[in-house]
Amino acid sequence: MAVILVTGSAGFIGFHLARALLAAGETVIGLDNFNSYYAPELKRARTEILSAKKNFFAVEKDLTDRQAVERCFKKFSPELVCHLAAQAGVRYSLQNPHAYQQSNLEGFVNLIETARLLRVKRFVYASSSSVYGGNTKMPYSEDDPVNTPVSLYAATKRANELMAYTYTHLWGLQTVGLRFFTVYGSWGRPDMAYWSFLEAILNAESIRVFNYGKNRRDFTYIDDIIPGVTAALYGDGLSDYEIINLGNNRPVELMEFIHTLEDLSGETAIKEMVPPQPGDVVATYADISKAKAKLGFSPKTSLKEGLKHFVRWYLAHTDLMRTVRQFRLSKSG
Repeated sequence: MAVILVTGSAGFIGFHLARALLAAGETVIGLDNFNSYYAPELKRARTEILSAKKNFFAVEKDLTDRQAVERCFKKFSPELVCHLAAQAGVRYSLQNPHAYQQSNLEGFVNLIETARLLRVKRFVYASSSSVYGGNTKMPYSEDDPVNTPVSLYAATKRANELMAYTYTHLWGLQTVGLRFFTVYGSWGRPDMAYWSFLEAILNAESIRVFNYGKNRRDFTYIDDIIPGVTAALYGDGLSDYEIINLGNNRPVELMEFIHTLEDLSGETAIKEMVPPQPGDVVATYADISKAKAKLGFSPKTSLKEGLKHFVRWYLAHTDLMRTVRQFRLSKSG
């Protein structure tokens, strides 16, 4: 059994990964700062579930606090790191660039430098499909050029990949960057379309349909993603420096996505058709041949099946959903 540090453990993917690792008998150190990008109550609820396991240790610290990061490593001596903490959101980066500089750049350096100094065996971290920017070649392959990010969020994620390469080249730290493609599911993120659209539909509020519904996304269900992440932590046959796509390999147009939510909720969305948003890309589509070969990655969940699970979970947590909604409305004024 290993001691594994999971940053962003109170976040969406981090929570699901930590839960899977705990179920496998691993010791998990969950580091999170519980920031207010979305309702901290949701993050607390996730962490409460994890804390029920005796082999989970919660650390509430910020990655920009270098001394706190070092103390965490020295206290728990993690053998593996999965770095999922980050300031997320393409559109939010247009208004709040410094949040991305601090979390995604400064925090990343603090973590990977400490991992290097304390000789962590493998450093797995979250990248994003957004690094492909305005590429028009589909599907996106890890060998494609990624030098034209169209948002600051994407630029920080590409910077993480380059910094990881430097640490591998100079010090031999094994690094694995995972380019996630629009991950969704239960215990998800309220800022993402699947959640915000369902909330609006159920409350008879309009939804803004960017690019008139023509955008296409490679929606990937959380239960399909987690085996890929765990394989990146444990798998044999990985090179010292890896970049790997984790997506569904089946892009769906936004209007089909909305119609699926309508069918599952039994309500009709009030749609406000609007032009493309700065920072958005028209389509994402993952080439997952490398993930299949190196991680045994094999997503199986259709969009309809995944959204069905999400809608069922959402409707079963009415009190928490009300709290999350009230928090969002209070922030929007």
